[in-house]
Amino acid sequence: RREPLALINLKKKNEETGEEELASRLNRYKAKATRHIFLIRHSQYNVDGWADKDRTLTPLGREQAELTGQRLASLGLKFDQIVYSSMTRATETTEIISKHLPGVKKISTDLLREGAPIEPDPPVSHWKPEAVQYYEDGARIEAAFRNFIHRADVKQEEDSYEIFVCHANVIRYIVCRALQFPPEGWLRMSLNNGSITHLVIRPNGRVALRTLGDTGFMPPDKITRT
Repeated sequence: RREPLALINLKKKNEETGEEELASRLNRYKAKATRHIFLIRHSQYNVDGWADKDRTLTPLGREQAELTGQRLASLGLKFDQIVYSSMTRATETTEIISKHLPGVKKISTDLLREGAPIEPDPPVSHWKPEAVQYYEDGARIEAAFRNFIHRADVKQEEDSYEIFVCHANVIRYIVCRALQFPPEGWLRMSLNNGSITHLVIRPNGRVALRTLGDTGFMPPDKITRT
């Protein structure tokens, strides 16, 4: 709902000035800035935890988050905000990363929680959630995509740089949707813990993938994919 033509009432078009009037009105609704979206997968965590509160970061996971925070800080960008999943492992990853980005506001959301976005195609044998999960999680994760992945607001004058700390399933689904690829293929991608995925959204709505699951900034012995 950010395509300029969708934001004006064509019934009010001035019949005398015709296309000139339409072009003038369209210009008022055109985005001017580029959005840079950095999707961060949470660090390694205790997979044996029964409840979410028990699935805390491992010592290695905390090291990974430090490395990710250092990498983001080294880019020298003026980050606007960090939006993060309310799940424990994403929250703890955010707290560590944010130490390297002082002053950047943090926003927690349930929309980015881990889940089953859509039944994968082809199917896999090692992961088969109950069918109801796709209905419960899919709508929420799609809502996350629609809420966060879009062109800049028309009022935004400068390019923005935003960080989203969440989960592998969510990131993979968002990448497929943003690139207009079949979302059923999300499970064909693999993301390391603490990895950085960089999407660019131009003012005209075009999306480019700069990096997918980058962990080149981590020593090989620190890289995991739990």
